[in-house]
Amino acid sequence: MTWEIGDVTVTKIVEVEMSLGGEFLFDERVSVEELQKIGWLAPHFIDENGLLKISVHALIVDTPTKRILVDTCIGNDKEREIPIFANLQTKFLQDLEGAGFPRDSIDCVLCTHLHIDHVGWNTMLVDGKWVPTFPNSRYLFGKAEFEFWKQNDVDNADGHIDQKMTFKDSVQPIWEAGLVDLVDLHEQICEEVSLEPTLGHTPGHVSVRIRSNGEDALITGDFTHHPCQIAHPDWNSHVDYDAIQSTETRRAKYAELADTGTLVIGTHYATPTAGHIVRDADGYRLKVD
Repeated sequence: MTWEIGDVTVTKIVEVEMSLGGEFLFDERVSVEELQKIGWLAPHFIDENGLLKISVHALIVDTPTKRILVDTCIGNDKEREIPIFANLQTKFLQDLEGAGFPRDSIDCVLCTHLHIDHVGWNTMLVDGKWVPTFPNSRYLFGKAEFEFWKQNDVDNADGHIDQKMTFKDSVQPIWEAGLVDLVDLHEQICEEVSLEPTLGHTPGHVSVRIRSNGEDALITGDFTHHPCQIAHPDWNSHVDYDAIQSTETRRAKYAELADTGTLVIGTHYATPTAGHIVRDADGYRLKVD
């Protein structure tokens, strides 16, 4: 899937897609029955059984001056406690190259945050060692985000025991290779692309704003995991670092985006992945073409 935003092209490269019960991401409020009450979620975002459709994908942002890879999914060969993330063997790199984006053509890898399913392909296993997957890239990590995971007890910081392994095999090797640039929450990456803070899911979480020739788009990251949260901003993920801040961020961002024409590209939204947030009675919904 591709989208045109002025002179910028965004391309989705899928690693894995799955259907999951609401309890995987959310709490007991997010039941099949409650999801099915949100009529516009079907058929794109919930399946016939009322399960959440989830996509793990990367987004290539091709600008006139930079080719940026936003979030690098789960990765192959990674030892993880969560079974669906463990020891994957996908053809992600082949798909990336087949779409016209060989590894050495990527100028910049941008991670919206440093969770397990956003940094995995930062590295690849070569002769028993984790090495940078994109050797010609600068890897952009939020400074606050990086410092948090570096300094804190990541075994317990957000309930993910996998996060310590993730930092060790997918973040630390990039730092040691000297390929990391630590960036601010409002960093301007190039003329068309900048960061916006969307805090709560993690301490330094950012979304990615694209503006070109009067057109506007936002790559969400995980301030919103699934379109059901557009109808219910208070349905926060149980892995959110700060649930109150996460909910406040969603409410503020939806109000900001509603009825503006901004294309919202969901980092975990299943196909069609992108749409426009519009007002719906006293709330919001995602309008897709």
